[in-house]
Amino acid sequence: MHGFGFHTLALLTAVGFAGPLLASIPRLRIPAIIGELAAGLVIGKTGFDVVDASDPTFRLFANIGFGLVMFVVGTHVPVRGGQLRSAIPLALARAAAGGAAAVALGIGLATAFGTGHPALYAVLMASSSAAVALPVIDSLGLRGPTVLSVTAQIAIADTACIVLLPLVIDIRRAPATALGALALTGCATVLFVLLRAVDRRGWRQRLHDYSKKQRFALELRYNLLLLFALSAFAVATHVSIMLAGFALGLVIAMVGEPRRLARQLFGVTEGFFSPLFFVWLGASLQVRDLGSHPKFILLGLALGVGAVLAHCVGRLLGQPLPLALLAAAQLGVPVAAATIGTEEHLLAAGEPSALLLGALLTIGATSIAGVWAAHRPAAGGDAAAEAKDAGTPV
Repeated sequence: MHGFGFHTLALLTAVGFAGPLLASIPRLRIPAIIGELAAGLVIGKTGFDVVDASDPTFRLFANIGFGLVMFVVGTHVPVRGGQLRSAIPLALARAAAGGAAAVALGIGLATAFGTGHPALYAVLMASSSAAVALPVIDSLGLRGPTVLSVTAQIAIADTACIVLLPLVIDIRRAPATALGALALTGCATVLFVLLRAVDRRGWRQRLHDYSKKQRFALELRYNLLLLFALSAFAVATHVSIMLAGFALGLVIAMVGEPRRLARQLFGVTEGFFSPLFFVWLGASLQVRDLGSHPKFILLGLALGVGAVLAHCVGRLLGQPLPLALLAAAQLGVPVAAATIGTEEHLLAAGEPSALLLGALLTIGATSIAGVWAAHRPAAGGDAAAEAKDAGTPV
């Protein structure tokens, strides 16, 4: 079914239901994207090859989804809580300790497998995923100082690694990428100043009320405009769309995201563009290369185990082990690395699949940690008392 049309959109939307179906399995806590990636593998290069992942229209839709996914990830970073800021020093120490361990492990893995990507592996293993870990923490009803600390740690690791990834995935282009990233950061900073000024003058609230009354969805429209403009700037300066989406998400999170906009973004992203992106990513991967290069299976396993070990260093700084495992959850950074590596041909055959395999292992560890914290609260140290109070994290 090569060629992109409504028949392709219908197929992609249909197979995207694999995500919610898999996520509906009780107690496993499997993210929907796992099913969407698996569906893409079945209909793409690895499976029956019924869709062409290199089709320009398909890639454009997938890139829109990529930008929106990272935008939503940015809005989920908890940057406005006053109590959260008090937890930053210890969280920063734990994130730094985990990062140092990840650097050592990254050098060891790159040397052992001969890939020449020590910095990339270090960033991957040091990363966290607010999109995976924070909903688990929320569903467990955990709160208190240790949970505040791990929430801040996840936000720090998530942000730092998303910023670092474009720089380390292709070291040769790192200076040019750094300049582009700085320019993009400058644009995001200007946007923040302007949006905060607009908000303080009450103009944004007036726009919100008018849009709600007239049902124009103006907030969604101007946020999409900003996202597409930043994405165009990112492409022009050879910076990943990932950074454009994430930077805008952080700006909106710092200014304050209206609930109506959050619902609209959720509908547009999770209802269509996010599943389409993950199906495209699965379709573009050639997992059969893992069979031809079995060392990459071992690499994926090693990356997953290495990420868990790197984050467990937090135990040395008094962090309960279940929370250290929750901080090891990876999603956005490995997906972005696989996407950029595939599009730019920066990774060896089978290596993108290895990165995702490692991420899957960390998600499995996070699921186990969630069950552990819920059913064996004593194993969580201070989290034991917090788990008894089924409140919402600050």
